[in-house]
Amino acid sequence: MRTLYLASRVHTLSAYGGGEWLLVDERHVERVGTGAPPEADRVVEIPGTTILPGFVDAHVHLSGTGLQHEGLDLSQARSREDLLERVRAHIPGHEGPVLARGFDESGWDEPEIPTGPDLAGVTQEPLILIRTDSYLSVANERALEASGALEEEGAERGQDGRPTGVLRGKANERAQRWWYGSLPESRIQDAQLRTAGLAAARGVTCVHEMATPDKQGRRDVEVLLRHLEDLPLDCVVYIADMDIPYVMERAFPRVGGDLFLDGSIGARTAAVLQPYEGGGGSGELEHDEEELVEFLHNAHLAGMQVGLHCIGDAAIEQALGAWERVYGALDSRGRRHFRARRHRLEHFEMASVHHVERAAALGLAASIQPAFDATWGHQGGMYEARLGRERAWGMNPFHTMLARGLELGAGSDTPVTPLDPMEGIWALETHHDATQRLARQDAIRLYTTGAARLAHLEKKGKLEPGSAADFAAYEADPFDVPDVRGLRPVLTVSRGRDVYVR
Repeated sequence: MRTLYLASRVHTLSAYGGGEWLLVDERHVERVGTGAPPEADRVVEIPGTTILPGFVDAHVHLSGTGLQHEGLDLSQARSREDLLERVRAHIPGHEGPVLARGFDESGWDEPEIPTGPDLAGVTQEPLILIRTDSYLSVANERALEASGALEEEGAERGQDGRPTGVLRGKANERAQRWWYGSLPESRIQDAQLRTAGLAAARGVTCVHEMATPDKQGRRDVEVLLRHLEDLPLDCVVYIADMDIPYVMERAFPRVGGDLFLDGSIGARTAAVLQPYEGGGGSGELEHDEEELVEFLHNAHLAGMQVGLHCIGDAAIEQALGAWERVYGALDSRGRRHFRARRHRLEHFEMASVHHVERAAALGLAASIQPAFDATWGHQGGMYEARLGRERAWGMNPFHTMLARGLELGAGSDTPVTPLDPMEGIWALETHHDATQRLARQDAIRLYTTGAARLAHLEKKGKLEPGSAADFAAYEADPFDVPDVRGLRPVLTVSRGRDVYVR
């Protein structure tokens, strides 16, 4: 069936230019044009609107986002006591283990997180509170016992040797994995569907799911794979698992994604070359260098694209050094294939100019999260508090990445920051360093063609004959409004289907 969409303007983001109408043949664009429209089986009139290619979010966590929206969202807590009051108000009538996520103490007047004793008496059930970046959690005594988190490294203890309830590293992963394992599969599926619906309402027609078995177990991604075709958008799945045969059995041409080389700056677990301000060490690398090189070499030879989570400069250095060793072992033909693979560096926040040039020379790609800079990157923000002014100033050099020829795409890392490309576009335009800001057109391309190319989706992110029928219509032109924040589509079409109508 051929469907004709009549708008006022169509931006194709391709060499084919724009138009006033868009003709779709089943799941693909047939053509875009102006003047007298062609005949069609179905006509959708949306006068006064502007059509853009559907946005692609290059880094999401479907289950985590849906569960946060469904349950207790701590992102609005403004102090430790406010956080505890929100938890107390949520507990009555709730049965079973409780997990709440999203708190960010870096914006509090007194940035002191609660501890296990603060949670004593709140509930008799296991209770876990997860920081917004998921690299730190706080658990009560029941949760510590039930999850076995105290058996792992990263379970903090006080001067008296007793657990404080604060968990990082392996202990944090085990606590979260235990809680996800306690959920019925139907709840996980509902959370994934809820997030996909939210994405469609934001003009997003494709997401890159970053499955993290270390924190959520393998069951989480297995649930997703069973209903992948039922989602209202396309979903490209990356599994952060070093078991290559396990991933290959699912016929995936990719592995890793959010495969952690380090943690986060907020939790002081990102691996940095110089210690954090005010103590807290330098973070830790998750993998031995030889182990990492062997994994990357094997995955590449297996024909897979690999993604690595690297935030701190020490983790970035490890990632680039490991890839350089793999690249150096290949012949000329093998190196061409390597560059075509677009192996991914997720986050890549503390990259220096030298790091950017090395990554570009290898043909690597960077998956960036612009809203991180808007949330924590400006003067007096969390990055400055953790790293000092000089190091914080050099964070997230987006313009440098583009100028040096690095393949680049953008995403949200939801639920860490909202699943909203307009917020990311605004963040790219208002970077804390004016020399690193991007123009509106470049910012939009990072959330369309740029993010699509990260997953080798060459037919997405643009509207031209043969491309995917993924697009959204807006009452105001996203290229023209002074501030894109809050701009929402009136219609979203994914795979030729109307998946959201306002």
